[in-house]
Amino acid sequence: MIFKRKIYQQLLDWKHQYQGKRALLIEGARRVGKSTILRQFAKNEYKSFIMIDFDEEGDEIKELFNNGFRNLDIFFQRLSVFYQIPLYERQTLIIFDEIQKFPRAHEAMKYLVKDGRYDFIETGSLITLKLMSSNITIPSEVKNISMYPMDFEEFLWAIGDNLTFAFLREHFVKKMPLGNSMHKKMMELFRTYLCVGGMPQAIEQYVKDKTNLSKVDEVKRDIIKLYEDDLLRYDSIYRTFTHQIYSFIPSFLSNKNKIFKYSKIKKGGKYTQYMHSIDGIKKSMTANICVNVSDPSIGLSLSAKAEEFKIYNADTGLLISQILANHNLTSTNLYKQIIFDKLSINNGMIFENAVSQALISSGHNLFFHVFKKIDNNISKKYELDFISEKDGKIIPIEVKSSSYKQHHSIDAFIEKYKDKNVSNSYIIYSKDLYCEKNIIYLPIYMTYFI
Repeated sequence: MIFKRKIYQQLLDWKHQYQGKRALLIEGARRVGKSTILRQFAKNEYKSFIMIDFDEEGDEIKELFNNGFRNLDIFFQRLSVFYQIPLYERQTLIIFDEIQKFPRAHEAMKYLVKDGRYDFIETGSLITLKLMSSNITIPSEVKNISMYPMDFEEFLWAIGDNLTFAFLREHFVKKMPLGNSMHKKMMELFRTYLCVGGMPQAIEQYVKDKTNLSKVDEVKRDIIKLYEDDLLRYDSIYRTFTHQIYSFIPSFLSNKNKIFKYSKIKKGGKYTQYMHSIDGIKKSMTANICVNVSDPSIGLSLSAKAEEFKIYNADTGLLISQILANHNLTSTNLYKQIIFDKLSINNGMIFENAVSQALISSGHNLFFHVFKKIDNNISKKYELDFISEKDGKIIPIEVKSSSYKQHHSIDAFIEKYKDKNVSNSYIIYSKDLYCEKNIIYLPIYMTYFI
């Protein structure tokens, strides 16, 4: 089953802009749909294509790369004969799938792009980590883009809904509430998306049988197992702790401030002991890292404190499967209770993870801000869940799963930093859209429009 994906337009833009002068590398976690969308893109936009899956290919094709590139005519002839696919100058796309399995092919991109006859796209997960320890020359002729799990709009497309997202966008732009009945419907739809998640295989299973969420859960658990196995293999090579960090994400998010605690992995642990592990899990794209900033000004990354961060699962559907791993009820009953908001579960961690995922997929970097403010001669500590920047303005964001009428952190932030160039402030919550002075109360399914 092939789903419509937003990254397709980025592929078209690359093809038309560079016309073979730069290769493209799509980085993303495994099972996010990289290979599927590339096959669709290649079939639609090229006269022929070859996909070399280095996760499956044997020594014969790898030997072709190891022989060198002094004579590219012979190289391409052998490649064409091996796959029994004709090559057409400027009309053929050659795809290197799972390039991290064979970095030598990535190094070859320098010669292949310079030749200019064909277009080249690579896909990979954990590629940056593997290449860091490989004795190869990193080519500069490659443009990198990231691919993430399917967002809420892509989920709606997958279930045949091409109208709802535009409807929501219009209400966001006009700052119009939806009304109780429509808002309730949207929340049930969004909670369904959270439960299914954004992994294409899970969505495909849901589309096939919307009544059997237990099957969806099985798909997600298989993906989690795949990620854990990959991270374990990485840890065995580099002596890191990526597997433990990934498995502990629900535990970290269940804390009140959700900040990563090194001691949960190892008593007395420090940042210097885990910096390579943190970098590893970030680049695996199985998780999203949200870093504390000391100065909420334009150029947030300049004041980022790398050692103080929160970690979110890259897909909220996978997080929910992690949370429910040991629950007694059947998966279908559990998920239905979540969809209809009937299950006693930590909605705060799920909502915050969902917001982090929505912000990432919308092009935001993830930051938060911890600050102190003196009230009545008493110094109080506050934490702003997320802080972003857009069009030269700072955007404060607070996530509320309940008690939305109290928002001390965002109030304190607005007052403390009134001299900063602060844009609209957002309370992300489960109620309908509502505006009050300079605060926009935004239903969580509209996070994508910030």
